[in-house]
Amino acid sequence: MPNLKAIRIRITSVKSTKQITSAMKMVAAARLRKAQDRIVRLRPYAAKLHEILVNLSQSLADSEVTNIYSRTAAPGKILIVLITSNRGLCGAFNSNVIKEARRVVLEKYSDHYKKGTLQFLAIGKKGYDFLKKQKVDLAGEKNELLSDLSFEKASVTAENIMESFIKGEFDRVEIIYNQFKNAAVQYVTTEVFLPVESASGDKGRSNPVVDYIYEPTKEEIVQELIPKSLKIQFYKSVLDSFVAENGARMTAMHKATDNATTMIRELTLQYNKARQAAITNQILEVVSGAEALKG
Repeated sequence: MPNLKAIRIRITSVKSTKQITSAMKMVAAARLRKAQDRIVRLRPYAAKLHEILVNLSQSLADSEVTNIYSRTAAPGKILIVLITSNRGLCGAFNSNVIKEARRVVLEKYSDHYKKGTLQFLAIGKKGYDFLKKQKVDLAGEKNELLSDLSFEKASVTAENIMESFIKGEFDRVEIIYNQFKNAAVQYVTTEVFLPVESASGDKGRSNPVVDYIYEPTKEEIVQELIPKSLKIQFYKSVLDSFVAENGARMTAMHKATDNATTMIRELTLQYNKARQAAITNQILEVVSGAEALKG
């Protein structure tokens, strides 16, 4: 049985850890409340804008207007945007995204990976560190995007990706991230960012194509509406991941705090047993000494 001093040191250490995890839980909860309000307000707008976008893409496909954000040929160069977190202590949040990225590469783009036509853009230090160790072709990293997330910062990154797509540097861009449901549940999601798929090619849609009356002209809409919609979709993905990260961290820290409480209770019981045994031994020694003196 460990001595009393060793048990006291362990109890003190676990109590300090419990204070840290409890504080991190409260910080994550505060950030989650703020970010959750943003994603809840953004989702309906982004969903409706995406619906208009896919219908517009279908309409442009049937017209003579050139949609520079659409491709019909088989993709030759692939870019995967991997969104993770800058910090750990959030459970399986990062590992789930990394596993999904591995699955996508093995099942869909193994030939592109072998040919060297597959690149990654890392958003988040955890994903960047993993990709760097794997020695994959990195198109860059945007870890600072998560430090102070805003639509303006996300728009700059989205514009760079769109420009690369227009120039032909990439033929297909996919985003892999955690989609927020609640503090305890996140869904790993893979979405096609570019090219813009038409309504007929969108597997998740079952509604008929709506033919809108466009004002101004379709050419102006291609130049204004599609880029704006793509920026919104990209920002939603990053914000979704950010909210999911704080939810995962709050849940992980809550479990860590509960585990620390349980450990403190067990160590305290162990300490009391050891102390009781030590006192009993001391009493026995005193009684034995007294009996020896009598003899």
